[in-house]
Amino acid sequence: MRNLLLLLLFSLAIGLICQASSPKPQNIQAVIEANNRFAFDLYRLYSEKYKEDNIFFSPLSISSAFAMLYEGARGGTAEEIRKAFHLPAQVDVLRDGYLSLYEEMKKPKEYELTLANALWVQMGYPFLKEYLSVVERYYGGKATNLDFQKDPEGSRQIINKWVEEKTKGKIKSPVPAGSINPETTRLIITNSLYFKGLWLNPFDTELTKEAYFKISPQKKVKVMMMCTHGPQVFQYAETKDLHILEMEYKGKEISMLVLMPRDYSLKKLEGMLNWENLKKWRGMLRKEDLMVYFPKFKMEKRYQMVDDLKKLGIVSVFEPAKADLSGLDGKKDLFVTRIFHSTKIEVNEAGTEAAAATIVFAEGDFEVKTFRADHPFVFIIHNKKTGNILFIGRVYNPGK
Repeated sequence: MRNLLLLLLFSLAIGLICQASSPKPQNIQAVIEANNRFAFDLYRLYSEKYKEDNIFFSPLSISSAFAMLYEGARGGTAEEIRKAFHLPAQVDVLRDGYLSLYEEMKKPKEYELTLANALWVQMGYPFLKEYLSVVERYYGGKATNLDFQKDPEGSRQIINKWVEEKTKGKIKSPVPAGSINPETTRLIITNSLYFKGLWLNPFDTELTKEAYFKISPQKKVKVMMMCTHGPQVFQYAETKDLHILEMEYKGKEISMLVLMPRDYSLKKLEGMLNWENLKKWRGMLRKEDLMVYFPKFKMEKRYQMVDDLKKLGIVSVFEPAKADLSGLDGKKDLFVTRIFHSTKIEVNEAGTEAAAATIVFAEGDFEVKTFRADHPFVFIIHNKKTGNILFIGRVYNPGK
């Protein structure tokens, strides 16, 4: 009987609206570029799949967990994962990049940004020590023994508690009852990403008023529209097709990029979304005094990702007869069966509160310029210096 691999990724971003010796910046950038290319691949897939809906996910959470899975993949299975996630082919670049990235995130900031990984292994199952050692050393994923066979429910509660603690209670019970198969589940990989920051230019709560958000020329919904207290300095740019606004969080290292088309349609913008264009648009940003109007919104999404990743080229890892995860246990008896990615975000006057979880079962007297986000737009929460995308989403209907 093939054993199921249960892989869980959890990420949380909250904002109110691993230290390597001699780290190589080029290795960190290789990992960041891989993450960002995957972010846009998945976004394009979701923009077609969910045509008239909001979108929100964390590419860093998903790619981090699959990097750990990749460490145990071999042959064609490893190549599929590497290509779909654009991972660097050199293993030392991959490992140093993730280690350095994680350690950089641990340094004290004016905002909170933490990433945590963990392995939960079936007690007594012969996982390769080399695999467990690599994941702990380079990804911080320390292995904890659980008894999935005799106590699946107790194991589930332990993992859920870990996730809730890492995401400050924003992701509750991400592992559903009955999801751990006592006969086949051998490993669970978890990832959590947490971000909390305050807007550098907060909105004035007294100025928040009901207004219309125009989904299309024919359809509009009422939302609570926030407003800055007078014009504030923002990074801003325009093209013939779109408005680009950057709203920084305190510390000026993390920001939200807002990409809003001039018309009501996101189709043309989404067709242009890629890593190269994002770098070009970021390079166009200049300081400008703006009155900004931005909708308060809450969004909660759950994605089942097996079919999505198959469309991105990862196929064999889900097939018992073809999956090669022999780097985990020395045998070809593990395969992935289900993947869930759950996300949650709330944007208010002080900042942004957002959470994401991915579960993979394998088992004054002058003219004031205004930016008014009153029709569908794309938003990206990223590191300004490195460009690393933590979260990406689309607001199609903030009242939904």
